[in-house]
Amino acid sequence: MVQDPVCGMFVEGSERSINSDFEGNTFYFCSTSCKDIFVRSPEVFLSKPTEEAVESTTEAEEVRFKENLSFEVDGDTNADDTEDGAMDASQTPKANLPEVNLLLKNKKSVFSSDRGRKTIHIAITGMTCASCASKIEHAFDSIDGVISASVNFAIEKIRIVYDSLDITLIDLLNIVRSTGYGVSTKKVTLPVVGMTSIDSTDLVTAAVDALDGMVGVYVTSSSSKAIIEYLPTALTLREIIRAIETSGFEVDELGDEEKSQYSGETPEKQSIDKNLKLRLGIGTLLTVPIFILMNATFLGLGNIITLTTKEIFIAQFVLATPVQFWCGFEFYRGAWKSLTRHGADMNTLIVVGTSAAYFFSVLVTFYPVFFEASVIELAVYFDTSAAIIVLILFGRFLEARARARTTDAIKKLISLRPDTACIFREGTETEVPLEDIVAGDILVVRPGERVPVDGVILSGASSVDESMVTGESMPVDKSAGGLVTAGTINKTGAFKFQALRVGKETVLSRIITMVEEAQGAKPPIAKTADLVASYFVPVVIAISMVTFFIWVLLGPEPSFTHAVLAFVTVLIIACPCALGLATPTSIMVGTGRGAELGVLIKGGDSLEIAHKVSIMVFDKTGTLTKGEPSVTDVIASEETGHDADAVLRIAAGVETGSEHPIGKAIVAEAEKRNIKVEEIESFKADAGYGVSATIDEGEVVIGNESFMEEQDVLIPRSLEEKINQLAEAGKTPVLIALDSVILGAIAVADTLKENSREAIRAVQALGIEVVLLTGDNRRTAFAVGAELGIKRILPEVLPEDKAIEVKRLQQPGRYVAMVGDGVNDAPALACADVGITVGSGADIALEASDITLIRDDLRHIVTAIELSRATIRNIKQNLFWAFFYNATLIPVAAGILYPFFGIVLNPVYAAAVMAMSSVSVVLNALRLKWFKAPVFTLPVKPKPDPDSAGSDDTTSGEGTAEKDA
Repeated sequence: MVQDPVCGMFVEGSERSINSDFEGNTFYFCSTSCKDIFVRSPEVFLSKPTEEAVESTTEAEEVRFKENLSFEVDGDTNADDTEDGAMDASQTPKANLPEVNLLLKNKKSVFSSDRGRKTIHIAITGMTCASCASKIEHAFDSIDGVISASVNFAIEKIRIVYDSLDITLIDLLNIVRSTGYGVSTKKVTLPVVGMTSIDSTDLVTAAVDALDGMVGVYVTSSSSKAIIEYLPTALTLREIIRAIETSGFEVDELGDEEKSQYSGETPEKQSIDKNLKLRLGIGTLLTVPIFILMNATFLGLGNIITLTTKEIFIAQFVLATPVQFWCGFEFYRGAWKSLTRHGADMNTLIVVGTSAAYFFSVLVTFYPVFFEASVIELAVYFDTSAAIIVLILFGRFLEARARARTTDAIKKLISLRPDTACIFREGTETEVPLEDIVAGDILVVRPGERVPVDGVILSGASSVDESMVTGESMPVDKSAGGLVTAGTINKTGAFKFQALRVGKETVLSRIITMVEEAQGAKPPIAKTADLVASYFVPVVIAISMVTFFIWVLLGPEPSFTHAVLAFVTVLIIACPCALGLATPTSIMVGTGRGAELGVLIKGGDSLEIAHKVSIMVFDKTGTLTKGEPSVTDVIASEETGHDADAVLRIAAGVETGSEHPIGKAIVAEAEKRNIKVEEIESFKADAGYGVSATIDEGEVVIGNESFMEEQDVLIPRSLEEKINQLAEAGKTPVLIALDSVILGAIAVADTLKENSREAIRAVQALGIEVVLLTGDNRRTAFAVGAELGIKRILPEVLPEDKAIEVKRLQQPGRYVAMVGDGVNDAPALACADVGITVGSGADIALEASDITLIRDDLRHIVTAIELSRATIRNIKQNLFWAFFYNATLIPVAAGILYPFFGIVLNPVYAAAVMAMSSVSVVLNALRLKWFKAPVFTLPVKPKPDPDSAGSDDTTSGEGTAEKDA
């Protein structure tokens, strides 16, 4: 076996194979298409891994590779059917193998042969604004081995795609730390039983250290403990314990500290939240008396508070100092870190602004002689500095509360997983932690309980609520052989099922992972905000300095006091946080809402492009159609006296033992009609033509017209006309003869899914052109197109050529979406601007697509497009108000209204407005939580156009249903 250098498929290398010579070497191909592509640009494929390298792939990688191809239990995959319903050999799902996409566009395939490529999410501490996120991202620029790095300020995480062969996880953590920000890790000490020597510690160390997300491990045999530090965003404590157990040792009973590792929020996050509340509470208690002292006379407390002006100043100093340096300590620490990195951020603006007001007041309080030679009014602004800090803390508290709501979708999905499961072993039922379940275990689910893992029902029947996973509101009936999904709710009866996928492999876990990936990604629209944020703070500081000097030189007396206040106001009112939150909050809420509706959006770029789609290409088999033949018509010949049921009874009896898809369809139809079939003798199959057998009534022959001609069976003229009509409608007629007399015909076709017609019309109503792409013959393709109302048809396209057809449709200003079943459509899905996979929950891990519809319901394509449009509209609203806020209020803070209206903005009001700007952006993003999926109504099926027959477009291989069908 050798590997096709173009698509990666393994083929027989022989003289009869399709091959080509280049630079003294012979290369073999699976098809002439791959050969033609190679001949045009052979150098593109010569840098690929050698055959020896491919053959050295580990068994585990091969298993994962096969799992990526299909997640169906029986391993069956759909391919375009030929006219008679059988799968053609050329339609083997091979084109989703590596490297095909190199020919099409610069978009890496999910099945990349780069084994070192990994993705890691790291929680970052210490970020305060969008400029922080930009600085961290810039630190990864030009780092060898880092493919991409994207910081999500809203959830305080960085998503890094890197090559583990060039750079290690420790290196990545050190890069983050070098910018002055922290990394959230967990440390745990595990008691390990059975370690007696250095060799045993080496085994445990090697097993744990091999896990992705491991920061450090120290194992000692003397104390029988393993001290482990890891990333909770990439690894769980249960996975670490399993790795230790796999190495041949056991972990003793965990203490309370270790058990707390399973809690949802990290200790660091809980500590930060408590600290913020404490500082806000104490700051408020200290600031209120300052305002009372400042306004004693106005409040009618002049007779009670009889302190002198000097004493009032000192009292305010005592109250304001803890607020300035304890409540505001995080601002000073952040500003210092930013300074050591030769930069500035939001902390810098707050520290410079409040410190200016505070130290100016200190000078007035303790060194008034400094101002004796000037006309500066002796007033203090302790209330201003303290109020600014408290208001900013209050704003951050509200912002944190609002931002926490943006992850509600993820929390809901995580909450679907039960903590324990009832496992059936050795005839008894035992409740065990969810983490202890392994594939192959037999589990029991009772009414009202959640399904713990993915599996197949062995016995029992029930109705299962799958709404939180698929978006389907109605419960689904399940019985033996049916698949169940983790997180769904068993409504009525109890059943036993066998676990197929557990842990991170379950559909629910994959959904959670995909949503987290999407929420951590940045759409192109965010680049503008990032660019502005990177220059924002230095520009604001420059504006505040210019404002200060203008007020000193041109302002009214006391000009210095006015200059200080304007300087402070400009610094405080400027808020890059709103810019930083504008995009990620909308993405988080939008993708989370999509998951609740059964629409999984892979990333922010997919979300942004989806709303621009102008052409949508649909695969036929398995996407628009059911992907398997079924009986559509049973016609009895008027000359024999047999009715339709009799014809079906005889045909089904003969086809009972057939493995052909058409034979199975005929048998299934008979079972559906409760027709008892005949017993047969001497069954014989003539591949490609038909079958024959003997029954009590005589010799039966079943097949196409050519087969009947070979058997010297004449077809009545009346039946021949009906057969031609069936063929024109894209159906496959099968003739049944008894003792050389035609009894009738059975029409078989790959029928449309129930919602296909409605979905196509809904997509067209969005102003999107629909294209049908299929490997079927022209007659069948145009018949299906006419029935669906699709005008543009691309028939007879082999799987390996589908991506090329999609590429042809991509023109400047036109964005193409490809909708496929996720098997042989993978190259086309990856090539399209937006790839949409439609299928059951078992197909969601097909990462070649950008959007996955969990339910096999094409109508949810409209939900995906509408959600994309709503989310992008929300992002633009956030960016507009963030830019408008700063562009409008910074000049007001600088005093531009004073010459005309005598208006000067108070720094305290500036702090309040600044604090609320970020909150308003998050609240606007949260409106997406109430996005509703479109309501569909099934339109009336159009009548076929009798004048739809016409000529073929032989030059381009495509045409219109009205013209060509």
